[in-house]
Amino acid sequence: MARQLALDAPAPAAGTRPSRNQLLDADRPVHDWYRFVLSFPPHLVRDYLAEFGVGADSAVLDPFCGTGTTPVEAKKLGIGSIGIEALPLSAFAARTKLDWSVNPAELRAAADAAAEHATALAAGPRRTLSDEQMRLLPDRAISPLPLHKALCLRDAIEEAPAHLRPHLRLALAKNLPTRIGNLRFGPEIGLGPIREDAEVIGEWRGTIAQFASDLELVGRGEAPARVIQGDARDAGGLLEPESIDAVITSPPYPNEKDYTRTVRLESVILGFAESRADLREAKQSLVRSNSRGVYKDDDEAAWLAPHPNILALAEEIEQRRIALDKTSGFERQYHRVTKLYFAGMAQHLANLRPALRPNARLAYVVGDQASYFQVLIRTGELLAEIAQNLGYELIRRDLFRTRKATATGCDINEEVICLRWPS
Repeated sequence: MARQLALDAPAPAAGTRPSRNQLLDADRPVHDWYRFVLSFPPHLVRDYLAEFGVGADSAVLDPFCGTGTTPVEAKKLGIGSIGIEALPLSAFAARTKLDWSVNPAELRAAADAAAEHATALAAGPRRTLSDEQMRLLPDRAISPLPLHKALCLRDAIEEAPAHLRPHLRLALAKNLPTRIGNLRFGPEIGLGPIREDAEVIGEWRGTIAQFASDLELVGRGEAPARVIQGDARDAGGLLEPESIDAVITSPPYPNEKDYTRTVRLESVILGFAESRADLREAKQSLVRSNSRGVYKDDDEAAWLAPHPNILALAEEIEQRRIALDKTSGFERQYHRVTKLYFAGMAQHLANLRPALRPNARLAYVVGDQASYFQVLIRTGELLAEIAQNLGYELIRRDLFRTRKATATGCDINEEVICLRWPS
């Protein structure tokens, strides 16, 4: 695989780091309808589909599919695919990106009608969310007037024909964080310029125009594709036995990122999260990767029993915290996040095995972490060890890119763990 780097190769030259994870202009159709800021690029999926010999008669799985990079790229190539995604908003986005049956002219006409209706609604009484819903949002995530307009547009979309609503809603979701709301991604979510007003309907109509153009470009697409909303740790129970030829995915890293927060604004406004109970349910279906998603009933002991080095790493992190006299709730949980993350990934890899066909090939894009207490977590190395303990064959570890650690500013590796399921 010529475009990949061997793990022991020299680090890439300065200035080359960002390009490997950028979305190429040629890949923007459909992929760019709604894309998580930390998504891995479609060209990486193509590389591994080609190396693994995945063709039209094969089935590829992304058990952490996010907003659908792997299944969308597989569909573009005529390959059947399945995605599993725990977060309701992300699963909705991935499903919508895989629906190419919509007539572009119908979509444009429905957008025109919804825009007219939303404009009329916006001239009426000011709309807002309930107090409980507002408390779910990041502080100042959206200003009152843009929120009013977005809610009017959301309600107008509900009057559109049912088969067109997902695309109309996804276009609103795409615009909410940074074009209507006040958020920015860098890659952490934070506040950008505060907009007291926004061209909500105009921005949305531009996005719909792009959707329609992309649908004209890609056609209907014949390859079967579906997305299951579910917990990747139970992947085997969500799939038919021996049905998967290849896995290409990027699971969470133990990096203290709250993935529910990244899509919080869209989730609340579009009705995918209306209460703290909804958020808790979503968080409990995720592999633990941050302290906000740790619960007292979580149990990692059985899955980590064969891996004393992971337990020792967690203890090193905890001893470092004690030495630094860090006592906040987040800081006291961080060592446990490390254990729960690797336990969750062990559970995923164990339960995935029945769904894999003999000789199935797998690629997991994962990143090392410098950790909050500057103790290096070699994610790829440890996941490879877990996989081998569960009967997978380690083919190799490819260096995908290096990136700057948030905590230290040092270069750390992001790599692809290549595995084979032998039997």
